[in-house]
Amino acid sequence: MKANLNEPGTIAFSPGLQKVDPGAAYWMNQVALRLRREICWAWHQRGLLPGLDAGGLPPMMDKASASLAMARHWDEKKRFFGADPTAAYLTGQLEEEQRKEEQRKEEQRKEIMQRKEMQRMAKEKGNPGLSTERPAPGGSFGWVLEKLNLDPTASFVLALGLLPAFDSAAGSVMAACLNDPAMTYPTPALAQMLWDEPEEVLTLADPFHPLFRYGLLHPIGCGSSLSSGIDWNGPIRVPALVANRLLFPDSPLARALAPVTVDGKEEAVVTESSHLLASRLNSGDGDTLALVPILGPGGSAHVEVVRGLARLANRKVVELKWVPDLSENSRFLDAIAALCWLKGVDLFLGREVTALLDRDKQVSPFSALRFIPINIFLGITGREQLNPIPPDLLLPMVEVPVFSHGQRINHWKSRLGAGARGLEGVIEECARRFRYEKETINGICAGLGKLSGQVSEKDFIDACRAEMNLDMGDLAQRVKPRFEDEELILPYKENLQFREIIKAMNGLTRVHYEWGTARAWNESGISVLFSGPPGTGKTMAAEVLAGRLNLPMFRIDLSQVVNKYIGETEKNLKKVFDTADVSDMILFFDEADALFGRRTEVKDAHDRYANLEISYMLERMERFKGMAILATNRKKDLDPAFMRRLRFIVDFPLPGLEQRRAIWRQVIPGALDGSGIDLDFLARQFPLAGGHIRSIVFNACLQGADGEMRLTMERIIVAVKREYDKINRSVSLEHFGPYADLVRRIEHEDARHQD
Repeated sequence: MKANLNEPGTIAFSPGLQKVDPGAAYWMNQVALRLRREICWAWHQRGLLPGLDAGGLPPMMDKASASLAMARHWDEKKRFFGADPTAAYLTGQLEEEQRKEEQRKEEQRKEIMQRKEMQRMAKEKGNPGLSTERPAPGGSFGWVLEKLNLDPTASFVLALGLLPAFDSAAGSVMAACLNDPAMTYPTPALAQMLWDEPEEVLTLADPFHPLFRYGLLHPIGCGSSLSSGIDWNGPIRVPALVANRLLFPDSPLARALAPVTVDGKEEAVVTESSHLLASRLNSGDGDTLALVPILGPGGSAHVEVVRGLARLANRKVVELKWVPDLSENSRFLDAIAALCWLKGVDLFLGREVTALLDRDKQVSPFSALRFIPINIFLGITGREQLNPIPPDLLLPMVEVPVFSHGQRINHWKSRLGAGARGLEGVIEECARRFRYEKETINGICAGLGKLSGQVSEKDFIDACRAEMNLDMGDLAQRVKPRFEDEELILPYKENLQFREIIKAMNGLTRVHYEWGTARAWNESGISVLFSGPPGTGKTMAAEVLAGRLNLPMFRIDLSQVVNKYIGETEKNLKKVFDTADVSDMILFFDEADALFGRRTEVKDAHDRYANLEISYMLERMERFKGMAILATNRKKDLDPAFMRRLRFIVDFPLPGLEQRRAIWRQVIPGALDGSGIDLDFLARQFPLAGGHIRSIVFNACLQGADGEMRLTMERIIVAVKREYDKINRSVSLEHFGPYADLVRRIEHEDARHQD
């Protein structure tokens, strides 16, 4: 112990630390003096005398012997405190401190009585404006004692938990008292050791004691649940953020927190329900936690709605800007909530912070905070984020107003300022294609503002694309288009429909917002069905559309989704559509009949849930603002209710003779010599789809890769035979004409090896 034991009024062991909050001074002195006195007893208990350094710490001894000695020598310990010169001096200091504290309280009582009398006289004279009390500073140690009506035992334990946060040197002193070099934090057992009436410390066995309920004292290493109980030999501490507030009530706000409302000049949004909720915030009894969900899509101005509520309710709100790894610091949110209660402010958790807290879907981190009487505004992007939260903690939800197309245009122009000149057309188009909300637009414009020179159309579009969050999890895979427009070979009618789809998608902005169809059609995009046998070009057509429209494309394989995510399909589809609704993209649903087939007769819960999934999908399809392309091999199996919701239906037939000839010519690699290929014969003899033709040519190339860069008719014929076998379709030898003998030899070899 570095401090002089004879120095009166010392509240810490490290030199230079001064008294802090006046309300804490008395109890911090109590802790320091009792710890010093306990060290004297530890020397005596170990049968040793202090070394040359009178302030030294005694060595450790066998813990079992120490425990037995503690029980056996309680009366001797009290006699020792009166007989040993140093211990007696410290006991006298404790009594002197107690006398001063009683005197201070008596003076305070007299002052209150005088002020009450002054107020009574002022009222008689018609001036009732005097206050009867001078309360301790809000959030200070003294304020907590008054607010929670803490008894002396609880006050002492709170000060004991504070000491390690105030003075790092206290840890070694506590370890010596506890006879454990690793125990540098106080424990309830240490409190019993130090307190004159150890049985009174038993009140802390209640996990709902105000010290724990209000987050002022944390059991280290225990779970966040109050029901976990108190370990008498487990360390306890006051969180650093809380300790700083208790000891230094005038200290600035923690770095992790930022004011939401400062001088009233910040932008605020007041919704229709804000007035009712603001009055409810002010009419609450203030003894429990209240959570206010603020629902809005990613990038929307959640904070502006919170700011509007704060001004209506005349409340101060701070935002938590940073969250540590909660797996290693599970009580961080408890400490933040306690700090906000001490400071008299409400807390706002933005959508990013809420998402981090939402990782554990089974247990809500807010359950442990229910007794801390503050309001917490939760920025959320989906109602499902509220599922783990106990309903009794939730107040009515407030929805963030989302931008309309016109509001997006105006905000783009406002934020870009002079940089918007010459971009009017692309801003209008991008305001439809990229349905960003206010904060996202602000961020994009801030980046564009750092460019040198005038912002070009390319700069603007690239910046919008770079902001796209395209993470859809395992349900969707990004597709990079492989095909050019001229590679798609369709009959005249289907080719015309394909051009109409491109024209329709390019005309959405004008038709919706200049001609006024957006309201009637809910700003919906384009939904398309591609039907036809396998290999007829449905996937190729979707990729060509993605290239022509310059849109990202995602493939969703519903046959896999339904099998793998049974019971969770609706949740996963919601994630896909919510992500896709932010900006234009193509969602390609392969094998759509797996989910969109005729709705089944309900025979069990599985059928009922499957029908709900279909209904949900149909509803989201109607509201989807991008392009949804569904591919199926069995058009006749689709539900008629689903067919009515489609804007275009394109049938992909097997290609005719001329189309097949064109496909054969197109798929032969230009780097190879294909002069020996009889395209007319292949197109005439084998009525195959384009996908099969591509597969044949690719396989023929693979078999000839070790020879000359020449593609022969013999290799093509072998690949044709293998393709028919692969798709389990029979073909007669007559179809192969002059190459029948080659095929016959292949069949003979296959049969011989099978035998």
